[in-house]
Amino acid sequence: MEAAIDRIMHVYDLLLNRSAAASAEARAKVTEYVTMLFEAGEKDPHRLTVCGLTYLRELDGSSDPVKAGYTGL
Repeated sequence: MEAAIDRIMHVYDLLLNRSAAASAEARAKVTEYVTMLFEAGEKDPHRLTVCGLTYLRELDGSSDPVKAGYTGL
């Protein structure tokens, strides 16, 4: 599980340029989320990584097409 969290944070840090405090906050949130998934039975590190990255992108709004600039036109 720790390897998945490290991979999530590595990839996420490559996507966004954030402060150390913001990165630590994101790590705490994703650790809690991945732990919940792990305790619920998800043991595949690749699935945990994808779920963790999706979770962080939803938190920061980067998966929202409107926030990304899509107007529908």
